[in-house]
Amino acid sequence: MAFFPSNAQAGPNPVVVMETSAGRIIVMLYPKDAPKTVANFLKYVDSGFYEKTVFHRVISQRKPPAGADDSSMNIVQGGGYTYQLQKKTTLPPIVNEAATGLLNKKGTIAMARSDKPLSTTCEFFFNVEDNPVLDYKQTAEQIGTGSYSGSTTMGYCAFGKVIRGMDVVNKIHESQTARSGRMSDVPVKLTVIKKIYQPK
Repeated sequence: MAFFPSNAQAGPNPVVVMETSAGRIIVMLYPKDAPKTVANFLKYVDSGFYEKTVFHRVISQRKPPAGADDSSMNIVQGGGYTYQLQKKTTLPPIVNEAATGLLNKKGTIAMARSDKPLSTTCEFFFNVEDNPVLDYKQTAEQIGTGSYSGSTTMGYCAFGKVIRGMDVVNKIHESQTARSGRMSDVPVKLTVIKKIYQPK
């Protein structure tokens, strides 16, 4: 799993521009860390799939004191629902590359999924704060002499970072939220994704 990359490492990495009703967000992608994830995301981008979708989920949780276990989550999620909160038809799910992707640090973009690790399709989210609870983890606990019990948390694959427009992401994150039907954490005023494209 890669740590937050520096601009010096960026080189010719692909860039996408998100035009939203709240402003413009520019994101650099990292195909060397998450090749299948980036390729899948760009399929949706290049097909125009994200046009007129919305940011339908905003989660804002207080960070714990320094040194305490951090299970908080602060994200802005979108890309799969229309303004009427109708779910769009997607391509088949892809593999989860969270083990090799970036950490879910502040400013990164990651793919959303259901509780099933291999359910990633089109939805993505921005990490508004460091969200270690969303990272891939492997742990081992000794349960006797020479005997261990292991567990794996599959995590969520971060595959790029915001290089301009984090103020727009923060603005969306400040949205008042409510429940809408079976969905919770829905912004009362939805931010529309007008289009996402790769600049020529």
